[in-house]
Amino acid sequence: MNQRKPVRKAVFPVAGLGTRFLPATKSIPKEMLPIVDKPLIQYAVEEALEAGIDTLVFVTSRKKHAISDHFDSAFELETRLAEEGKTELLERINSIVPDHISRVHVTQSQALGLGHAILCAESVIGDEPFAILLADDLIRNDGQGALSQMVDLHELSGASVIGVEQIPDELTTSYGIVGVDTNHSGQHVIHTMVEKPALEDAPSRLGVVGRYILDASVFSYLHKIQAGAGGEIQLTDGIAAMLQAQPVLAFPFDGERYDCGARNGFIRATIDYALEHDDLREPVLRHMRKLLRKADRV
Repeated sequence: MNQRKPVRKAVFPVAGLGTRFLPATKSIPKEMLPIVDKPLIQYAVEEALEAGIDTLVFVTSRKKHAISDHFDSAFELETRLAEEGKTELLERINSIVPDHISRVHVTQSQALGLGHAILCAESVIGDEPFAILLADDLIRNDGQGALSQMVDLHELSGASVIGVEQIPDELTTSYGIVGVDTNHSGQHVIHTMVEKPALEDAPSRLGVVGRYILDASVFSYLHKIQAGAGGEIQLTDGIAAMLQAQPVLAFPFDGERYDCGARNGFIRATIDYALEHDDLREPVLRHMRKLLRKADRV
């Protein structure tokens, strides 16, 4: 294995169409949908920064200017807040991304799958190990963030790491599922990956979620694999090919994941995060109690 390099770059694939949230996402990227007062993409960026990432690579489409605008300065707004003495709000927008963090925007001209989106970032990543965060998967953690946990495992093992969680039987057809062996260190070494299998074909109940730390050699495998239905290149196919040459670990991270690419998960996250805000907790609880009493009477 090559000499280990730190994980300093993170890729955020944000070129998807967000069809499950239409018509809201007709003009607004789904990654900009807010959970209380921050968009999904900001939660993912904060998780990456906590893990030591210093280069953020956004793989976006030509129409998704709102994401780059969110992480850019807003002179008129900042000036107005300063003039009105709203220092707390000014600090909140100025601290979204620290000045020393690099931001790179790469355009994915066609939506040809997650694997294709990652290939679009190849020239920026080079030969370094890198992280991938899917903003749809919002992971709440009171302690160390999920990506930071995965970076620790990567630094310990030198292997690529994929975030996984136990999923219900009825959801195997919605996830990539991994089969694993446990090594002498208690690490879960992946021996097979199956994309959205039927329950009887699933090698385990460990479903892949939107957190990855991958060796840069994955690019060579992505270049070689055949595009599937709709001309899409799947990231899981590239990782599956990589399994033959080097270890890839499955990591059941600590934390609660919300599938914010689906309306149910988005609503759950909004409620749970609202309850963490001191100014919202009691009003939200009062409203929920009112709704429950009303439901009981129906």
